Amino acid sequence: MKTLAKILSVSALVSGSFLTSSVTNADVSYNVGFVSEYYYRGIYQKNASASAGVDYEQNGFYVGAWTADVGDGLEVDGYLGYGGEIGDLNYGVGFTGYYYTGGFDETYEEVNLSAGYGPLSIGYSIGEWEGDGGTDYDFLEVSIDLGAGFYGLYGSFGDEFDGDYFEVGYATSVSEIDLGVALIFPSDELEGTDNADGEGITLSIGKSF
Repeated sequence: MKTLAKILSVSALVSGSFLTSSVTNADVSYNVGFVSEYYYRGIYQKNASASAGVDYEQNGFYVGAWTADVGDGLEVDGYLGYGGEIGDLNYGVGFTGYYYTGGFDETYEEVNLSAGYGPLSIGYSIGEWEGDGGTDYDFLEVSIDLGAGFYGLYGSFGDEFDGDYFEVGYATSVSEIDLGVALIFPSDELEGTDNADGEGITLSIGKSF
């Protein structure tokens, strides 16, 4: 399952920051990225992974696709939804599917709900994994913008999945190039999953256009 582009797009999609912009005219954007170690929701995916994506937004509605190298084939994600604002509160609802061209993993499909107020964002996802004949799970994410590019995040799995993690990081932009670093601290349950690698530090670079 997501690089700086992933951290700042799908993770941001879950937290709601991606969903808050409501544009009058249609807007298409593209992104490319590279991460030194690919973690998603605290779970190690691959060492050194490149990614690319495309997004379309209009009047709060969005649809997009994102793909990354996971070694044994590609991860290909599709997502769509709507985000808006009520005063200082932003909210979003959407769908995300995670698909694979090789034998790296099975399909995940989930509904994403999010809300944010000031520096605090909360995301909740309800999904099903096609592995083991179908496994239900949910995922809660709480993130905080610490200012000056720093952030903190806590994520926790529930239902038939288990485990949680903490993440702290820093993101900035230099000459329209996005740069980031993150420290990830997964629980023993996430360290024990396939392809897990325990605590990690990731360096990211990306470009949106």
